[in-house]
Amino acid sequence: MKLVHYTGGQQHRKLNQLQPHTLKPLTRHIYDYVQTMVQILGKEVGSTGYGLMSFGFAKDKLTLDEVLTTMEAAYDRGCRLWSGAEFYGPPDWNSQLFIREYFARHPEHAAHVVVCIKGGLDTQKLAPDTSAAFVRRSIDNILAQLGGRKTLDVFAIARRDTTSDFAATLRMIRDEYVDTGKIGGVSLSECSVQTVEDAVAVLPVQLAELELSLFTTDILHNGIAAACAKHDIPIMAYSPVGRGLLTGGIKSAEDVKGRLGMFPRFHGAALDHNLQLTAKVQELAAQKGCTPAQLALAWVRRHNHRDGLPAVIPIPGTTSVARVHENTAEVQLTDDEFAALSKLANDFETAGARYPSMFPTNT
Repeated sequence: MKLVHYTGGQQHRKLNQLQPHTLKPLTRHIYDYVQTMVQILGKEVGSTGYGLMSFGFAKDKLTLDEVLTTMEAAYDRGCRLWSGAEFYGPPDWNSQLFIREYFARHPEHAAHVVVCIKGGLDTQKLAPDTSAAFVRRSIDNILAQLGGRKTLDVFAIARRDTTSDFAATLRMIRDEYVDTGKIGGVSLSECSVQTVEDAVAVLPVQLAELELSLFTTDILHNGIAAACAKHDIPIMAYSPVGRGLLTGGIKSAEDVKGRLGMFPRFHGAALDHNLQLTAKVQELAAQKGCTPAQLALAWVRRHNHRDGLPAVIPIPGTTSVARVHENTAEVQLTDDEFAALSKLANDFETAGARYPSMFPTNT
């Protein structure tokens, strides 16, 4: 077998045609390695990314030094895909600030990290605005806040609105920002199958940020993951531990703090029901000798290039160095363990919607 440096789906589909149980040990090792490689814009980003959202809502709890120390821990543990947003926190305490200050201190790391930042959300209306004018302002604001310390590798469209000319906005991004080298590329977020198809008709899509966890398997069944696979779009899996439900740290309504309280899955009877899945994951994790979060993340990672899926990389977020180490201590699942977890996830009827009704999904 010729070892290929993975840069897209065509080469990987050739590898997927191989039968791993027939390979010699060394070749199987190479096969397994290629299966786990994830590249964005030509950079290998590891098998676990890092979400920056939690920092933006912890201004009163953390110092900037603590934030940057945790980011450095993520870098040191091989997390090289970082996900933030223009609207994760106020202007003086948000993803762009953390990224700018991190790479001011560690300029030698900049070439090794792919930064994806979402925009296109009107925070006054709490609604997406994907008009060309609004998205242009969003990108310009992000670039200004980064201050040249780090390239905006990928700009992500947070949601698609229902009125703007989406193709015109994408053409604007392509012509004014991608083709001029101001940004590296474009990502979608919370997208529908139609949005994937509409986007790839205009420009390459580098990522799709989609929710995937043992609590939330929707994209595996509603065609969105398949659409990403069709166009070789890696999936950046957000909330891979169910917004904390799969860590074991939430045992009752008393443990639901801050922003979590707005999500229907954390309300009353819905929470009580959902904690049944948490208990089962805790039981299986104890048998495996790992934490519930590690088991949940292992299940998400195992979808990477599996059964026709594209690259899949979870992006757990945390403000704690200890949690960074926990999340990146990768647990390997056997085929039987993966199948058992998948059955558990597919059979369990999660209670409560993913978001409050004011937030559009699958846009």
